[in-house]
Amino acid sequence: MNNRIDLSRRTFLKTTGILAGSAVLAGVLPLRSFAAMEKELVILAWAGHAEQDIVGDFERQFGVKVKAKYYTGGDNMLGLISQSPPGTFDLILSDAEYVQQLNAGGYIERLDPADYPFDDFFPEFQKFPGHWLDGELYSVLIRFGFLGIAYNTQLVPEAKVHSYDVFWDESLKGKIGHFDWHLPNLGQISLLNGNSRPYDIDDAHWKAVQEKIMTLRPQIGGFFDYGGTFSSLKNGQIHAMCGIGDWITGVLQRSGAPVKTVVPEEGGLQWTESYCIAKNAHSPELAKKFIQYITAPEGQVKTAKMAAYPALIPSKKGWELLNKVDSAEAQRQNMVIGQRNVMDDIRDGRIKYRELPVQQSLEEWNDFWSEYKSA
Repeated sequence: MNNRIDLSRRTFLKTTGILAGSAVLAGVLPLRSFAAMEKELVILAWAGHAEQDIVGDFERQFGVKVKAKYYTGGDNMLGLISQSPPGTFDLILSDAEYVQQLNAGGYIERLDPADYPFDDFFPEFQKFPGHWLDGELYSVLIRFGFLGIAYNTQLVPEAKVHSYDVFWDESLKGKIGHFDWHLPNLGQISLLNGNSRPYDIDDAHWKAVQEKIMTLRPQIGGFFDYGGTFSSLKNGQIHAMCGIGDWITGVLQRSGAPVKTVVPEEGGLQWTESYCIAKNAHSPELAKKFIQYITAPEGQVKTAKMAAYPALIPSKKGWELLNKVDSAEAQRQNMVIGQRNVMDDIRDGRIKYRELPVQQSLEEWNDFWSEYKSA
């Protein structure tokens, strides 16, 4: 998959300067003392990645403390990076489509592929789009998942969720929600419109996506952040949610909530999370060791079962271990070797990688999303 090629440092800084206004910039981690540098690993990440179920064994093994600044959404991440002093972070957990932006801005280091277990990965993930530039590695994929239709199984019949058209069902007026981020939502509408490359569309098809989603606006009961998405689905305020997947419903299922995510006939989107080592990191060796830790089979099992939100994993050895230690979760996430599984959905073309807009700017998509929300 190719993203826009005009990712110069100037473009990056212009984009992040605009986005920073909507970023939650308060509480950025303070600069560390020299004595703390080799005893701390500071991560910029989605919520959950520095909790004890993930980092506890790493902290004990290396005698260090993992700290994190959490964000929601790639635009927020870009804003935080652009506003933080050099050396603030050691590791950046990035949605895959933003790696090229970070690289173009000079915010991440080149990596040595020999340091990481790519031979353990399924072939589709060994040279993942956007993680390499001119044959050089800049990011290591650690987990992924699919976005489709998330719904309450007691309030929405399964027969209705075979298509994204369910979001327009009259019986669901005021009961449809959006996870408040333009890329997943607009990407799903682009799929519904029949675009095989949902983010690589010309201006005519982009206009059609805008017109289509505007007809959905009367159905919408709210735009939700990370926590609001959980609570609105759990308490029945929202019956079906656009822009999310099992990373939300999988957590709710653990607490007995009657929710589920399906990939409809138009297909689904793949979100992908990857680690980059930050430029000017105070603890680059420790950062490398953490990537090695989380991509080893044991680390892959941890991230598949992460308490904050579960995920699929790219490591075949990780799959094998997950099936040994928690076969129920392997079955639930459809990561069972020897039968049809999530890799077949990718190989059959049912899943498209989430990307940055190719023929429009990220700013243009973001501006339209703001217009849509206020309509």
